[in-house]
Amino acid sequence: MEIERKYLVKNLPDLSLYTYKKLTQAYISTKPVIRLRQMNEDFFLTVKSAGHLIRNEFEMPISHEEYLSLLNKVEGTAIEKTRYYIPLTNNLTAELDLYHGFLEGLLTVEVEFNSEEAANIFTAPNWFGEDITFDARYKNNQLALHGKP
Repeated sequence: MEIERKYLVKNLPDLSLYTYKKLTQAYISTKPVIRLRQMNEDFFLTVKSAGHLIRNEFEMPISHEEYLSLLNKVEGTAIEKTRYYIPLTNNLTAELDLYHGFLEGLLTVEVEFNSEEAANIFTAPNWFGEDITFDARYKNNQLALHGKP
C-alpha cells in the first residue's frame, strides 16, 4: 500500500546537502499502471492500482537483461529525473524530483505516509508549492504519454 501526497515545487532548497539517485522510468501499460524503473544500477518492475492518495503497489527487482527486454514494450516516452531525499519532521522524507529531457523544468515533490490520517494532517514546508495529489495530469504515467500539463 502506498499513501503519498504530491506537490509542485515553489522554491528549491540547497540540494548540495542531500543524497540523490538518477532514475529512468517507462510504462509498459498505463491502465493498469505497469512501470519499469532503473534507479542508479538497480532495476524494478512495478504494478500500481488506480487511485490518487492511496494506491496498492507491488514492486519486484528484475535483472538488467529483463529490463532491456521489457523496454521494447513501453508506451509513451521514458521519463528521466534526479531524485533528492530531503529529511522532514516526524521522520518523513521529501522525495524531490527534477525532471530532464522532454520534461525539463518540471519539479515535483512527494511524501509517503504510514496512514491516511498522517497524510491528511500533513503541513507542507514553505518550499512546497501547489498540492497536485489529485491531479492525474501529474502522475508519471500521464507525463510519459502527454508531457507537461
